Amino acid sequence: MKQVLVWLLIVSCAAPAASQPSGSTTKKRSTAKGAATAKAPAAKPPAVTAEDLRALREALAAQQQQILQLQQELRQHDAQWQQAQQAAQQAQAAANQAETKAAEVATAATEASSGMNQLKSDVADVKLNQTNAAVSTQEDQKRIGALEGLLGRFRFSGDMRVRGESFAQDNAVDRFRARIRARLGIDGKLGEDFTGGIYLATGAVVNGAPDFKDPVSTNETLTSFFERKTIGVDRGWITYNPAAHKWLSLTGGKWAYSWTRTPMTWDNDTNPEGFNEKISLELSNKVFKNFQAQAIQLLFNEVGGVQDSNAVGGSFQTRMQLGKRWTLIPVYNILNWNNADAIAQAASPSGAGVRIINANTFSNASRVTGTGSAAVTRFVSGFLYNEVILDNTITTKWSRYPVRILIDYLQNPRAKLNPLNPATVDKQDKAYWFEGTIGQQRLRNDLQFGYSFARIEQDAVISQFNESDMRAATNVLQHRVYFNWLLRPNTTVSYTLWIGRTLNTALQNAARAPGIGPGGTDPWLKRQQLDLIYRF
Repeated sequence: MKQVLVWLLIVSCAAPAASQPSGSTTKKRSTAKGAATAKAPAAKPPAVTAEDLRALREALAAQQQQILQLQQELRQHDAQWQQAQQAAQQAQAAANQAETKAAEVATAATEASSGMNQLKSDVADVKLNQTNAAVSTQEDQKRIGALEGLLGRFRFSGDMRVRGESFAQDNAVDRFRARIRARLGIDGKLGEDFTGGIYLATGAVVNGAPDFKDPVSTNETLTSFFERKTIGVDRGWITYNPAAHKWLSLTGGKWAYSWTRTPMTWDNDTNPEGFNEKISLELSNKVFKNFQAQAIQLLFNEVGGVQDSNAVGGSFQTRMQLGKRWTLIPVYNILNWNNADAIAQAASPSGAGVRIINANTFSNASRVTGTGSAAVTRFVSGFLYNEVILDNTITTKWSRYPVRILIDYLQNPRAKLNPLNPATVDKQDKAYWFEGTIGQQRLRNDLQFGYSFARIEQDAVISQFNESDMRAATNVLQHRVYFNWLLRPNTTVSYTLWIGRTLNTALQNAARAPGIGPGGTDPWLKRQQLDLIYRF
């Protein structure tokens, strides 16, 4: 196509030029002919006129226009040809792709046919596995639920205390020691009507050997050449508290105090043993809100073939609301110690006896019966605790600073005059405890300030079971100042200063500083304690 169009263009451009030589040739031939015959003179060529030039320009313009049109047509034909080629190529590719897909579809159909049976088999396996998994999941959920229910009924708790302690007293050598106390326990519901628990605590080391003869302390002194510290059962009990009668609880074992008391009679670290029966009634009276009564049986020495020792009594208290801010809890405790001489023999043995209670220094009045290996230490007095406590709590406009005032008075009507102290005309049968605090220990950064005062005569209480940090257990005048800071919800920093002296150094078994004789004035013993306590 391109060659034809070029040829036409050449012919079109050459046509006018060809006509001119044709005339010249004729003229030449005529001239030649005339020359040959007559040899006449040559004629002049005609002059080119403006009209000829204009006609020539128009012819050239027309030819150029034709050339442009032919070029455009040529381009259009080329574009059409390329489009036709592309369409043909696309059609061929589509045909090839269709052929390939047809083959793939045929193969897939074959595979689908063979896989359908496998799919049916797999579906059946999946259904079976789902059924087995559902059964297994249900069984696992039951086991997990049972485990959660079991663990949910119990609670872990405990504490760790690190203490630095110093002693300073005139006529005596100053002393410093570091101590630790660790306690860990678990308690919870044993059933719908039963609760119980078991607690472990550090013991003590005496003469390089583990010792659990101190009922009033769970401290371990950092000494004895890095030896391992002792751990013993501190509490273990079961309480029956029927769901149908929440007001009733019956407890047996070794348990925490269930009645209101002060360190004047019982050390905070001592846990009584025996049985307790308690009723607690909520009251709707405007003033009286609650009433509690309980019977107490403490079993502290059982020996086959001889009379056992126990303390039997009870506790009664009520909670009174006196106005919006004042809560008063009056308490009356009575406790009769039967065959208490076993305590005197265990705490201060005579003759060939072995010391069994390694607790507070024995400070009650005592007498010895028998001689030699048959010598036995006994109390001069009997013991019957008649105790009245008034526990007052007063809230203030500063909610984090409530005020608590506690007053404790005790008299022992079974106290007797000691024949070894003929100058003593009064029975040593009374004890007083006063304590006041401001602040609380509930929220982070809570502060609490406290002061307590104690005056305990020689035979008011048994000296082996009350507060172990005083100057002496009985026959003592004691002050205490303390400060507690709840640094974190489970971390407390505490400082305590004990300042005490013996009340009457002339009494038998009185504690006296070195160089102080009977009747002399015992210098004040200053005992400082800095504690860091972590609870969990």
